[in-house]
Amino acid sequence: MTDEPAVLTDLDITRPGFFLRPDYYEVLAWLRANQPAFPLPDGSWLISRHDDIRMISSQPDRFRSRSGVLVNDPMRAVDAGQDHGSLIHLDPPKHAAYRKLLNRRFTPRASAGLEPVIRRKTDEAFAGLAAGDEVDFVETIAAPVPVEVIAELLGIADGDRADFRRWSDAMIVISDNPGDETLAAAGAELFAFLDDHIRERAREPRDDLISTLLASSVEGAQLTRAEVLMFCMTLLVAGNETTRTLLAGAAEVLAQHPDQRARLADTPDAIPNAVEELLRWVTPIQAFCRTATTASELGGTAVPEGGYVVLLYASGNRDEAAYGPTAGQFDAFRPAHPAHVAFGFGEHLCLGAALARLEARVVLEQLLARFPDYELLGEPELLPSTLTRGIQREVVRLA
Repeated sequence: MTDEPAVLTDLDITRPGFFLRPDYYEVLAWLRANQPAFPLPDGSWLISRHDDIRMISSQPDRFRSRSGVLVNDPMRAVDAGQDHGSLIHLDPPKHAAYRKLLNRRFTPRASAGLEPVIRRKTDEAFAGLAAGDEVDFVETIAAPVPVEVIAELLGIADGDRADFRRWSDAMIVISDNPGDETLAAAGAELFAFLDDHIRERAREPRDDLISTLLASSVEGAQLTRAEVLMFCMTLLVAGNETTRTLLAGAAEVLAQHPDQRARLADTPDAIPNAVEELLRWVTPIQAFCRTATTASELGGTAVPEGGYVVLLYASGNRDEAAYGPTAGQFDAFRPAHPAHVAFGFGEHLCLGAALARLEARVVLEQLLARFPDYELLGEPELLPSTLTRGIQREVVRLA
């Protein structure tokens, strides 16, 4: 093992902003090379290699979700003998039973049927923009498109969407700031808003996800309103924040690689492949966690039963053992193998993965067709979080 660099003296993964440190990728590279299962004082273990992340994700009997999946997850203090929380906290067999309720609405084929909606929302976002305009890409494009699409799926009227971003942002960081009254108030507003819509759909069902959930049952028991509420909250936040982070990150990365951007603009058929590389490179969700149900060996290190393993997706996505010596380089034309872990892996693979890919493809097609030479104006502003490495503000000049 090489000498431990000074940066490893401050590996407080629970601190919002850890993912934003300037030497972040250097830290991940050191972990992969030297201690791929790295213990922290709070009983967490940083897991940095691609194959270990995939293995843990594919063995829910050995690494459970119900004891927490977020770095600062309140479920860590909840009785692990029961299922709690949202879909992302469920273990087999309950997880599969609940996920099955919506699987058919998010298959690649079903998502493809939403392409006209996505194109319409994208056209609306770009409407009125002209070469020379200086705009916040997040506010103008990256945030509105995914939130409009998921709101349409949930059956929420246009006039009710103004607060979605504020509420969604609050839910992303609330576990990092449990005593913040402003965040708690925003969360309460979101739950009240969704509960009102659920009550309305209970009275007047429509062809939307809320109505589908209200009519669903698991093992003969109809979903409770509380269960429908948690489903909707998860769909809203996950369907908005992750795709927004991908879109904003993609705009940044392509601006930093103008030759590859120009080649993509000339060969739009290559954009789907570029989306996979952008997912690998940007990695919208930086980490999810599991709890070891039994003592295990990971990366040559013994991890005890009860160990809280933090799956560092961005590290897995830059693992030289998986992607070769160019793993630390962005290549929009890189063959998309092996599969990245930007959507997780195994039974908890992101439900909306096909939808996110489609949204990214459509937005990038439009961006590169309309403004292939756009430029970044200054450094993007990043959101301190223990979940994402998201961009809050990203000013670009369209060209």
